[in-house]
Amino acid sequence: MSMSEEVRLAAGDVELTITPHNGCRIASLRVAGDELLRQGERYGCFPMVPWCGRTDRGRFLNGATRHQLPLNAPPHAIHGTGRDTAWRTARADKAEAVFTYDLADPWPYPGRVTQMVELTDTSLTLRLGVETYDDSFPAQAGWHPWFNRVVGGSAVGIDFAPEWQEERGDDHLPTGRRVEPRPGPWDDCFGMPDGVDVTLTWPERLELKVTSREPWVVVYDEQEAAVCVEPQSGPPNGLNTAPRLVTPIEPLEMATTWTWRRL
Repeated sequence: MSMSEEVRLAAGDVELTITPHNGCRIASLRVAGDELLRQGERYGCFPMVPWCGRTDRGRFLNGATRHQLPLNAPPHAIHGTGRDTAWRTARADKAEAVFTYDLADPWPYPGRVTQMVELTDTSLTLRLGVETYDDSFPAQAGWHPWFNRVVGGSAVGIDFAPEWQEERGDDHLPTGRRVEPRPGPWDDCFGMPDGVDVTLTWPERLELKVTSREPWVVVYDEQEAAVCVEPQSGPPNGLNTAPRLVTPIEPLEMATTWTWRRL
């Protein structure tokens, strides 16, 4: 299978399309004919790896070694390199698929990233793994879905109960202070120590729950066309503030499951 080919999965009346050549993003998720994801080559749902959100001025430390990443969202580096990379399809059947890519410049450490996709007629489970065969390095993983604000004529509502909100500075990075959750609109990171649990409801159409064992979620609903619920292994700028070390014996692994029911 060439990198340019789309991978299509199906289960019951659910259809999913993945574009490995375009950052291994889920380009389409249709449930009973309703498209849940915003369309366009920048949208859908893409993996954020090997970091999530903004990294402060593109700089991070690994021990005493300082690294500089390209500033693709000046003055910061944003959302990792995986979304700009062509991935390889390792395996694909009717309802499951596995994809990989090798870390390379501008990321300064060699390694491999794996994304697994599992579809049923009521759920989608995504798994990410980051492994190294050599030097250890800090990393993050997560997903950035763009859910359509309106599905079947119904506008979405967002329901979740975070324990705290990361205070956001003028530079769009967490300040390090945790504050009481504030009303939206949001472009903010929230803490859910028992695991991410966010419900999206399109009234009289569909309810979709985004869950993960990870305690971090970014919610972005400042655009008219879409809302984003992003489970992450750490907060924005986490390469610096909450690094998760990938070692030859301990990869970074995380998962999220979306579960839906028709209303």
